[in-house]
Amino acid sequence: MRLEFTGAVASRGLAIGRARVREPHALDLGEQSIAADAVDSEIDRLHRALESTRAELGRMREQLQGALAQELGEFLDLHALILDDPELIGGLDKLIRTARYSAGYALKLQRDRIAAVFDAMDDPYMRSRREDLDHVIGRVYAALHRDGGGEIDAAHGLAGEVLVCDTVAPAELAQLVESGCVAVVAAQGSPLSHSAILARSLHLPLVVGAHQALQHVNDGDTLLVDASSGRVVVEPGPADLKDFARLRRGEQREQRALQRLRSAPSRTVDGVEINLHANAESREDVAEAFRLGAAGVGLYRTEFLFLQRRELPTEDEQFAAYRDLVLGMNGRPVTLRTLDLGADKADASGVSLAREPNPALGLRGVRLSLARPALFRTQMRAMLRASGYGFVRILVPMVTCREEMLQVRALAVDCARDLRTEGFEIADHLDIGAMIEVPAAALALPTMIDTMDFVSIGTNDLVQYLLAADRGNDAVADIASPLHPAVLRVLHDVIATGRRCGKPVAVCGELAGDIRYTRVLLALGLTDFSMHPGTMLEVRNAVRGCEHAALRKRSAALLRARDRDAILAVLARLD
Repeated sequence: MRLEFTGAVASRGLAIGRARVREPHALDLGEQSIAADAVDSEIDRLHRALESTRAELGRMREQLQGALAQELGEFLDLHALILDDPELIGGLDKLIRTARYSAGYALKLQRDRIAAVFDAMDDPYMRSRREDLDHVIGRVYAALHRDGGGEIDAAHGLAGEVLVCDTVAPAELAQLVESGCVAVVAAQGSPLSHSAILARSLHLPLVVGAHQALQHVNDGDTLLVDASSGRVVVEPGPADLKDFARLRRGEQREQRALQRLRSAPSRTVDGVEINLHANAESREDVAEAFRLGAAGVGLYRTEFLFLQRRELPTEDEQFAAYRDLVLGMNGRPVTLRTLDLGADKADASGVSLAREPNPALGLRGVRLSLARPALFRTQMRAMLRASGYGFVRILVPMVTCREEMLQVRALAVDCARDLRTEGFEIADHLDIGAMIEVPAAALALPTMIDTMDFVSIGTNDLVQYLLAADRGNDAVADIASPLHPAVLRVLHDVIATGRRCGKPVAVCGELAGDIRYTRVLLALGLTDFSMHPGTMLEVRNAVRGCEHAALRKRSAALLRARDRDAILAVLARLD
């Protein structure tokens, strides 16, 4: 029987296929006890399941190639760290040995205890780690119950199918694409989550917040997924199929048109040049950015060199990575962001603090770098050495006050003097800029912009901190919207301050690569965007369809709007 429901658009696209329903990891077992003489064998069974899960994560890690190794490896590494947590393992062994519970029931009790700790935390980043815990425990529980100890590929048999699930972990997205999964419909989730961001980079259609999905979809149902509108149709009829064919033809025409824009200028209808830069984490990203005609690399996330290993990268290792990036852009500017560990980015080398009561507001970004001077000096030297091979800029994350920028500048001057003394060729001048993602920095920018050569707005964290709403929390997804009067006011003021002081301002958060917000950012005066290479052609096409002068005239109306509906009404008049 035909049924239609909607969710939120997380990654645009069209798909039709058979449904593969994956129920959430309930672990709602009743109490299960074992005999005293079975304790040792039950502990062995648990540890075999843990080892099997570690091996499974390791194989997934090895299968990742290129940019995926950078983007998705972070989440696999985090899951591996959870598996190695002595508190988790010790608690499981104790429950089996002293209380004589089965491995499955011990797993449930330990999961519930740790999950309760996460749920009680005030910090939204730490609450969001509950999802990672559930994914890891779910893998271990599945390993406990495999027939004959064999292993099951969670993505096996998904070719041509639509995965319907409660949530989807970022680390499994590459497997889904490789297996031939054509779309994902999730009952929970947010369009601003890490999973949504990665799905967009993989061009995998994703609808989230489809609360009816698990209630009304059965294995084998035919699903039509329009992830451009958030519409999902169960058992579509002839009219639905006709409409789907029409939409798919339009999508194919749009893709062909986008491919013709690879070498086209990013220029508005009235001739205003808009600079489209690329966010990058790998050499593959850099090659793609250059091929698409990016104006440069607006954000290179250097922490990915740290997240994939247990030992710290040396100065020479960091230098080689930065140099190759600079050479790959062949003279175009490259912006290297200093280490941004902490909060949701836990490294395996022990640089970031293992336990903080409120890590999103703790020792992260530039705060962590300044607290680890030897580590920061090594990275700064590597960046300065790379500047001898091309146009390098340094971007400092999580800046709160001018004192932090002054300390960074003093370190750069000190390192530059030492390197020249040692005979290294480095640039005569190096631009150093700040990421504006802390509300205090946005508000105080006029008093500290003299310490910066450029400004880059990190909208992911700025929106989250400004609205006190976790972008990965489905329960507050409606609140965590950039179309909030406070967000538009802050963006406008930062851009205006940069223009007034003669300092370039870019947006490097997800907003820059989302064509739903291109006109808003242009209206607010932005001319420099930085985005994932996968969205560059779409944004270029959107820019080329805009009249810059007309948009700028509507900025006052946008700033006068008192709520999201009023903002949307202003935007509708621009169509």
